[in-house]
Amino acid sequence: MSKPPLPEAVVTMLRKPNPAVITTLRSDGQPVSAATWYLWDDGRILVNMDEGRKRLEHMRNDPRIALNVLDEAGWYTHVSIIGHLDEMKDDPGLAGIDRLARHYMDKPYPQRDRRRVSAWIAVDSWHGWGSLKDNSQPG
Repeated sequence: MSKPPLPEAVVTMLRKPNPAVITTLRSDGQPVSAATWYLWDDGRILVNMDEGRKRLEHMRNDPRIALNVLDEAGWYTHVSIIGHLDEMKDDPGLAGIDRLARHYMDKPYPQRDRRRVSAWIAVDSWHGWGSLKDNSQPG
C-alpha cells in the first residue's frame, strides 16, 4: 500500500459523492462493514453517525478504520484507505451531517431529531485500482 500524500487524481476522485463502505472493528476484533457517506475534508475523511450506531462504539474502542470508495463512474476504479480515528466530536447543530447530505443529495439532512457525531479519519496508507492503480500487480 502507498503512503500519503495521495496523488491529485485520487483526491479528485475522493472529492466526488461516491459509494463507500466503512469497516470498523468490534471489541473481539471481528471486522464490521457498512455502506456510508463520506467527505474528503482537507486531507482527512469526514463521516457522521447517528448516536445509536454500533460503528461509533467500535471507533471509540479501536481507532483503526478502513474505507473503500468506489468511483461512481465505474466501480472497477476504487480506492481502499487504511486509517485511524483522528478526531471525533458531537454534531449538535447537525452541520457535519448537513455537509454530507448536501454532498450526496444537494439538501440538508432531513432527520433532525437524533443526536449525531462527526468523526475524521486520517489516512495511514491507501491502495488504488483501475484507473487509479498504484502498484505493479497484474490486472
